[in-house]
Amino acid sequence: MAGYFELVDAPDGGYRIRMLDGAGTLMAISVTFPTKRAAVAGVAQAREIAGTGLIRDRSSDGQSAEMTPGPRVIRRTPGGANRGTALSVGSLAAGKRARAHR
Repeated sequence: MAGYFELVDAPDGGYRIRMLDGAGTLMAISVTFPTKRAAVAGVAQAREIAGTGLIRDRSSDGQSAEMTPGPRVIRRTPGGANRGTALSVGSLAAGKRARAHR
């Protein structure tokens, strides 16, 4: 079931990307991009991250484990259960990087 990206107007100006699954259910929404060109670059970055990114659990009940999609592989991070890192799969944080290149 392939999903898709939608380019939409951001309420504060600029553009956002919505990622939807094949049934049209919203899965993620991006930061605001200043231009359509930057938003398209954000889609390319999201595709890269979604295809290769680790899942880093920073939830309150998380165990500071990094997981890869598919076969389960857990790597403990230094610092114990209270130390975590950012969620990278499904994140559309590429907008920050795109804005930095203006």
